Amino acid sequence: MAELDLIAWPYHAGLADVSMGLGARVLAADEEFRTGLAQTGFEPRVVWVPPVDETLPEVARIFELVRRLARRVAHARARKGFPLVLGGNCASCLGTTAGAGGGQGLGVVWLDAHADFDTPEDNLSGFTDVMGLAILTGGCWRALRETIPDFRVVDEDSVVLVGTRDLEPYQRDRLTSSRLQIVPGAVATDALERAVDGLRKRVERVYLHIDLDVLDTSVGRPNAYAAPGGPDLDGVLAAVSSTFARFDVAAAALTAYDPRLDGDGSVAAAANAIARRIATLASRQR
Repeated sequence: MAELDLIAWPYHAGLADVSMGLGARVLAADEEFRTGLAQTGFEPRVVWVPPVDETLPEVARIFELVRRLARRVAHARARKGFPLVLGGNCASCLGTTAGAGGGQGLGVVWLDAHADFDTPEDNLSGFTDVMGLAILTGGCWRALRETIPDFRVVDEDSVVLVGTRDLEPYQRDRLTSSRLQIVPGAVATDALERAVDGLRKRVERVYLHIDLDVLDTSVGRPNAYAAPGGPDLDGVLAAVSSTFARFDVAAAALTAYDPRLDGDGSVAAAANAIARRIATLASRQR
């Protein structure tokens, strides 16, 4: 049976098991979550990314954790396993794409209510989580990103950003001036199909990134940054299927789940359904 490496990266701002980092630990430890994956034709294997010294500066912590994640994703790929990362913050994308063999030949399909495209030059929050896609596409933190094993910048033209809607004016301006392909809000099916068809002309392999706050708030509240106006669960599942129908998916991630805000478990159930869809389709590519 093919193996699926369920790689848990339970970190928020470089700290373990707090805020959105807690969600990765909860999902990885959830027997129902793992059982659902086992029913897709994979044998799930939980792999933990160990913590770092919390007295290190925040940015140093994050990049060391990213380096550790990159090695574990690369190990999964070397063993012919499928890497499914459970991430706290979206900076996990840096390690996942590096481990998956990123660079010019890799595209990204990124589902998120937010752009995560800030740079230190325009950001006031100091929250590195909102810089993940900017770092990945070469917009900032050059010296540190180059310390990640096998990291390569992904071209802006090779990114499709799906479900984005909760933006400050400066963030909207940055997106407008970028070369990212954007399918906003509730995700019209025809717009999504055009975007992924366009991406397929550029690349054959992609990294699939799903920040759970892409889901509309009618589904649940995955974290403190949840926003209305997004796709429902069926819309997210359709985006996953459209991605697998066109690309070799090198790795995937579910991120940004804070279980403290998921009182009725609706977001956990949605995450379970999304993970099963990913695993089912990934098993068919093996």
